[in-house]
Amino acid sequence: MNDFDPSSRAAVSRTAGVSTVALPGGALGLATAGRAVVPSTVPAIAAAPSLVPRPHPTRVAAPSADSGPAVTRDFQTRLHYSDFAVVLAAAVTAVGASATTDPPQLALLVVVVGGWLAALWIFRTRDSSVLGVGIAEYRQVVSATTMTFGTLGIALGIAQIDNARFFFLIAFPFGLVALVVERWIWRKWLARRSVAGKALSRVLVVGNRADVEYVIGQIGRKLGLAYSVVGAVVESGNLDGHRYGEISIPLSHNLDDVAATAARLGADTVIVAGAPRARPKYVQELSWSLEGTATHLILATSLANVAGPRIHLRPVEGLPLIHVEIPRFEGGKHALKRGFDVAVAAMALVVLAPLFAIVAAAIRLDSPGPVLFRQERVGRDGTLFTMLKFRSMVMTAEADLAALRDRNEGAGALFKLRDDPRVTRVGRFIRKHSVDELPQLWNIIVGDMSIVGPRPPLASEVMDYEEHVHRRLYIRPGLTGMWQVNGRSTLDWEESVKLDLFYVENWSLVGDVVIMWRTLREVRAPMGAF
Repeated sequence: MNDFDPSSRAAVSRTAGVSTVALPGGALGLATAGRAVVPSTVPAIAAAPSLVPRPHPTRVAAPSADSGPAVTRDFQTRLHYSDFAVVLAAAVTAVGASATTDPPQLALLVVVVGGWLAALWIFRTRDSSVLGVGIAEYRQVVSATTMTFGTLGIALGIAQIDNARFFFLIAFPFGLVALVVERWIWRKWLARRSVAGKALSRVLVVGNRADVEYVIGQIGRKLGLAYSVVGAVVESGNLDGHRYGEISIPLSHNLDDVAATAARLGADTVIVAGAPRARPKYVQELSWSLEGTATHLILATSLANVAGPRIHLRPVEGLPLIHVEIPRFEGGKHALKRGFDVAVAAMALVVLAPLFAIVAAAIRLDSPGPVLFRQERVGRDGTLFTMLKFRSMVMTAEADLAALRDRNEGAGALFKLRDDPRVTRVGRFIRKHSVDELPQLWNIIVGDMSIVGPRPPLASEVMDYEEHVHRRLYIRPGLTGMWQVNGRSTLDWEESVKLDLFYVENWSLVGDVVIMWRTLREVRAPMGAF
């Protein structure tokens, strides 16, 4: 937007002969553009309202019931009511278990319910920026609940009140699990609605061709519940008949008319997928044109493999700074992960012992040879360890591999063959449902592996790694991980590496729990396992 309307703020700066201050944070500080900001550095103009031209944004029609804002408000309202029902049910169950309904206990019930609901609001668990996709919503629900009961415990200790143990024994664990499951159920409901085009936000993507194509592709694969792409504005170039893969959308090349385009398409969000190279101030100009439209402005970061918690904005006037936290591979966080791994693996070994016996018997009856298959794999920091699996192939599998190399269907250095003749009848079943991986629970207990992590590679694969791929070895390999729950053998090599590297640098315990849950779903309905 090089030429502004005479009534725009930029025009005021020129005609009034004063310099306005750029918005703090510049392009990076603009999460929502629908606000008018009057610079505090022009008191003379501010004192004379009649002399201050107001921006004339492109007006949009009232949102329909199917528009992004209406769908978001409806979804948030449903979450309000269901969160209240879950919290109240958990607290009432705790009171019922205590068999005490005296006034102090009822007063404590009110305090717990009120504080819990307030924490869910303070931690923004229903904010539109976290709803529908990713683990941020679950993480904030866990943080809000933990903070509620942590604060309650401190307060009760100071007040020397000792009749609240049932709230900690019942309301806390069962309420937390119920809240997470409730949010998951609502996501399933939202998924069905999004198929009908009722996503939480209607998006217009702006930028150069390559960046726009990438952002739209990622939205289609991973953010379909939250965003529905309704159009694109590209800097230049033909986009193959306005199509991105299977998506057909309206296309414009007018970067100066994005606000009007968004209004015409009913978009409530504009995503800038890389600012035009010849216009360094384009994002700031775009934010001005969107003022007053209630349209959100989002910048797609170019920081590859960096998750939100590692990015911190430090707003310095005139020089907004993005702090990127360097990943750490030692310390308390990793010790906590190790303790979690040992506890879960030990419990799983006890619970699954009958299944182990059944699988072992089936393998022995199906083909000659040992029940367990031992193979050398590369672990953390390049150390070698012996990985255990239930044997799913014939005893001559290693010797037969050379004759099958030319039929490889795997990605990169990984050998995979959909109809591998070396796999036994029982082997096909246990490989399909990942049962063959379960003996690795012992590898987890002895410290070779983790519950969640990158796929444990062969030494021959590591020898072919590019330099940056060795970062997969910075943490223990996992029984499951990002690779396993995102397509497994159907992924190409670059995509599988990208997923593993993202996990290495951005993992969290809440994220591990989510991956474990998704793994259970994949075991029930496997995709890409062969």
